Amino acid sequence: MSTLSEVPLLDAIRAIAFVGDLAMGQPTDHSWRTAWIASRLAREMDEGEDLRTEAFLVALLRWSGCTANAHEFTQAFGDDVAERKALLAIESAESAFKSHGKAFFSLSRIHCEIAGDVAALLGLGEAVQFALRHLFESFDGYGAPEGLSGNAVPPSVYLASIASDLEISSRLYGLDRACELVRKRADIQYPRHMVQLAIVHASSWFLELERVKMTDDVDGVRATGFERTAPLEILADVIDLKMPWMTGHSRLAATFARSAAKQLGLDKRTQDRLYRAGLIHGIGRAAVPNMIWDVPRALSESAWERVRLVPYWTGRAGRLLRSLEGDVELASLAYERSDGSGYYRGLVAGEIPLEARILAAAIAKAALSRPRPWRVALPADEVREFLYEESRKGHLDDVAVGALFPPSAQRPSLQPHVAATAASLLTEREKEVLRCISLGASNKAVALKLSISPSTVRTHVESVFRKLGCTTRAAATLKAAQLGLLDPMECQ
Repeated sequence: MSTLSEVPLLDAIRAIAFVGDLAMGQPTDHSWRTAWIASRLAREMDEGEDLRTEAFLVALLRWSGCTANAHEFTQAFGDDVAERKALLAIESAESAFKSHGKAFFSLSRIHCEIAGDVAALLGLGEAVQFALRHLFESFDGYGAPEGLSGNAVPPSVYLASIASDLEISSRLYGLDRACELVRKRADIQYPRHMVQLAIVHASSWFLELERVKMTDDVDGVRATGFERTAPLEILADVIDLKMPWMTGHSRLAATFARSAAKQLGLDKRTQDRLYRAGLIHGIGRAAVPNMIWDVPRALSESAWERVRLVPYWTGRAGRLLRSLEGDVELASLAYERSDGSGYYRGLVAGEIPLEARILAAAIAKAALSRPRPWRVALPADEVREFLYEESRKGHLDDVAVGALFPPSAQRPSLQPHVAATAASLLTEREKEVLRCISLGASNKAVALKLSISPSTVRTHVESVFRKLGCTTRAAATLKAAQLGLLDPMECQ
């Protein structure tokens, strides 16, 4: 992976947690507050720094898989953001997620597999990976994805679950009712002795928590390893998993933006900043339910109000990412337009820096070049003509648009480069099938597109899953993207 997209590991984790909070309909400090409480509870158990750090990381990344099953969640329940928010607010003795029966297990499997894979991609330890792959297990053995029980469930899973329940319920109903909730779930969702410790200390924890900033270091959490870096492509891929038809969009937009900056003769630092901004411009997209994104017609005014807040939420992430504050600010300008018709600030040309005008045009080119539920991908000449027309109307900057279509244009290189071993991992037919399912196509739809039988598609899918070491479409998409097997321009 190129170093131009590398950021401090903890910044990458915080950004992924931010996306998870938006997708779950929670305040954007929910995962951080949960992680802080989980680390405090681990400290009271007096089992060492390793458990405190593990609990902290598991709580931070607990919702890292929720963009991956948003498509399936929407198909089952409608508004994925509102439904998750409602489920987290239920005060039943068992986790409200269990009330969805078979759907709970299938959705949990997707969520947990992606969460574990994200931890692996970030280079986190096996204990953290295992815990994230079993996030919805419960003490009584009726959880998911494997029905583990008692001591077979990693303690960090229990700690994160208790901390999350306390954080959410105290905010919604007050601390007394929050403590009563976790008491009701003792020896059902998590062990009683952990609950008792949490209730004893909860009051002092919440008082202390009000004085702590999200950017502060957490006492007792081992700093060793956090000096490492992680590539922003991981965050970009997690963002794009929310809608299958967005697979590879952020990478493509980033590549177009960097290529245009190079064409204009801008310095390498500016090129790299545009690339990073392109990767992260969709952070705020997680706050908008898929049922809005999937609408095949003009959006209602209320739906547009939610969409207009996407760059606002992206910009808010800047306060967490110490190393990326400038890049996030640039990313938050992604949907401004030269004539003032953009959002969320409604800036006009003179108020929008050239870098942001380049980014806006690059994102538009990436979107038009890929299929959407309501249209096919536009051919290159139609994309070019559409964007030039947008510049003539004053929506997009003509210099930025021109830089996207230089006279002797060569196709820009996408990150990462495909290693020889990865390139030969799948057959050409398997790659075709993978590209189709990564966009959310059913086996039947893939069969129709490729003129093969559904049973043949199923055989290829099973082979792809086996070779990539995964069990779900989302996990196959994430792994293939990281290996460079999904060229966004070929995913049509």
